[in-house]
Amino acid sequence: MEKLIVEKPERVSWEYDDGADVLDISFGKPQKALSMDLGSGVVVRYLEKSNELVGFTVIGLKSVLRPAK
Repeated sequence: MEKLIVEKPERVSWEYDDGADVLDISFGKPQKALSMDLGSGVVVRYLEKSNELVGFTVIGLKSVLRPAK
Protein backbone atom coordinates (compact mmCIF):
# COMPACT_ATOMS: atom_id res chain seq x y z
CA MET A 1 0.00 0.00 0.00
CA GLU A 2 1.14 3.53 -0.73
CA LYS A 3 1.57 6.12 2.02
CA LEU A 4 -1.56 7.66 3.49
CA ILE A 5 -1.92 11.37 2.82
CA VAL A 6 -2.73 13.66 5.73
CA GLU A 7 -4.12 17.08 4.89
CA LYS A 8 -4.97 19.78 7.42
CA PRO A 9 -8.72 19.24 7.81
CA GLU A 10 -11.24 22.06 7.94
CA ARG A 11 -13.20 20.13 10.52
CA VAL A 12 -12.25 17.52 13.12
CA SER A 13 -14.95 15.68 15.03
CA TRP A 14 -14.63 13.02 17.68
CA GLU A 15 -16.82 10.70 19.70
CA TYR A 16 -15.90 8.56 22.68
CA ASP A 17 -17.96 5.56 23.82
CA ASP A 18 -17.05 5.02 27.47
CA GLY A 19 -18.85 1.68 27.69
CA ALA A 20 -16.98 0.24 24.72
CA ASP A 21 -13.82 2.31 25.44
CA VAL A 22 -13.61 3.39 21.79
CA LEU A 23 -12.46 6.78 20.49
CA ASP A 24 -13.43 7.73 16.94
CA ILE A 25 -11.88 10.77 15.24
CA SER A 26 -12.99 11.99 11.80
CA PHE A 27 -11.48 14.62 9.52
CA GLY A 28 -13.72 16.69 7.25
CA LYS A 29 -17.22 15.76 6.21
CA PRO A 30 -18.45 12.15 6.63
CA GLN A 31 -17.73 10.04 3.56
CA LYS A 32 -17.39 6.45 2.47
CA ALA A 33 -13.89 5.14 3.10
CA LEU A 34 -11.84 1.98 3.36
CA SER A 35 -10.56 0.79 6.74
CA MET A 36 -7.23 -0.75 7.61
CA ASP A 37 -6.40 -2.34 10.97
CA LEU A 38 -2.94 -1.22 12.04
CA GLY A 39 -2.94 -3.47 15.10
CA SER A 40 -2.88 -2.58 18.79
CA GLY A 41 -6.48 -1.39 18.55
CA VAL A 42 -5.93 1.28 15.89
CA VAL A 43 -8.00 1.34 12.70
CA VAL A 44 -7.50 4.05 10.06
CA ARG A 45 -10.04 5.15 7.46
CA TYR A 46 -8.88 6.47 4.09
CA LEU A 47 -10.17 7.29 0.63
CA GLU A 48 -9.35 4.60 -1.90
CA LYS A 49 -8.61 6.92 -4.86
CA SER A 50 -6.39 9.45 -3.10
CA ASN A 51 -5.18 7.54 0.00
CA GLU A 52 -6.24 10.59 2.02
CA LEU A 53 -6.67 9.84 5.72
CA VAL A 54 -10.24 10.73 6.78
CA GLY A 55 -10.25 9.34 10.30
CA PHE A 56 -9.17 6.73 12.77
CA THR A 57 -10.49 4.69 15.67
CA VAL A 58 -8.70 3.64 18.84
CA ILE A 59 -10.19 0.57 20.50
CA GLY A 60 -9.25 0.19 24.17
CA LEU A 61 -8.24 3.82 24.61
CA LYS A 62 -7.89 3.55 28.39
CA SER A 63 -5.20 0.89 28.05
CA VAL A 64 -3.34 3.11 25.58
CA LEU A 65 -3.45 6.12 27.92
CA ARG A 66 -2.68 4.09 31.05
CA PRO A 67 -0.37 1.26 30.03
CA ALA A 68 -0.07 -1.72 32.36
CA LYS A 69 2.79 -1.50 34.83
